[in-house]
Amino acid sequence: MGNYTNDAVELLMELIAIPSVSRSEDQAADKLSEYLDRWNLPHGREGNNLWVGCQDWDNNRKTVMLNAHIDTVKPTGSWQRDPFRPMLDGDRIYGLGSNDCGGGLVATLQAYRILLNRNRNFNILWLASAEEEVSGENGLRRVLPLMPPIDVAIVGEPTGMQPATAERGLMVIDGYVHGVSGHAAREEGVNAIYEALDDLVWLRDYRFRKESELLGATKMTVTVVESGTQHNVIPDLLHFVIDVRTNEFYQNEFVFEFLKKKMTKCELQARSFHLHSSSIASDHPLVKRCLERGMRPFGSPTLSDQALMPWPSLKLGPGDSARSHAADEFITIGEIDGAINTYVGLLEGLNL
Repeated sequence: MGNYTNDAVELLMELIAIPSVSRSEDQAADKLSEYLDRWNLPHGREGNNLWVGCQDWDNNRKTVMLNAHIDTVKPTGSWQRDPFRPMLDGDRIYGLGSNDCGGGLVATLQAYRILLNRNRNFNILWLASAEEEVSGENGLRRVLPLMPPIDVAIVGEPTGMQPATAERGLMVIDGYVHGVSGHAAREEGVNAIYEALDDLVWLRDYRFRKESELLGATKMTVTVVESGTQHNVIPDLLHFVIDVRTNEFYQNEFVFEFLKKKMTKCELQARSFHLHSSSIASDHPLVKRCLERGMRPFGSPTLSDQALMPWPSLKLGPGDSARSHAADEFITIGEIDGAINTYVGLLEGLNL
């Protein structure tokens, strides 16, 4: 595996040096394309999404997809290193996107290269997607219609190489409560803040009945509240934001309609519904293969492109989710090498 790990590290170092914040991944996609050409891997490209299949593709076989994203978040102001200057310190590779999700990107690609020449009873496809960090319309959603039928996918997000077999969904809701302005010194007006209180207290205390073994309860949290213009004016509008994290038992659309019925003083507007909770059956061959190799399935609280995939999938990748979006982010060479070995060993013995 040594040469493949070296290739992975070389590519990762080059990608770190190219700023690829979401919606600005052009140069990173160009660099990936350059490497795919170097390794004689004919590939497709749609926007900044790239994919490559296998030369022995057979429409009568099932298909496994390996996926990771090429974009990053913006660096925080607390970085002590240059986020766009890759630095090797012992076994650690520092740089923005190294952990989320450059390590998974280069490890899945090298595993794909190895598996091309191994015995398989399935097709294999590698996809690098854009705009994952912002769930953008030019990321996975743009390339999905161009993909062949996929039977199962591995998403290379940092999970410590343990399989996340379930993932929370996300819905962001804006709430508005209207009042009537007036002078605070007199008994006039309708205070929008007071009008909202009963609904907000209900939201704080409500618990959905169905809890997931892996994901726990569906969570609803008010994260923003805005109201008022000055101390002596009764506020006539209150705006708040609800962060909803669904488990696999509740679709976003259901939760939204339920809240509209219960929060009668509020006008609610969902920003989108498409980021649903996702999971893969515990008896799926890929999950069974993970268990055979001593892995421990868990539920992930964080969102990924997995939420957009209409087929079974799980998250499995090198690195630690706690390093993601944090200053001085890093991945280790040992983690990348171990991931390549794990992907190959997991899939080489997979019988779909």
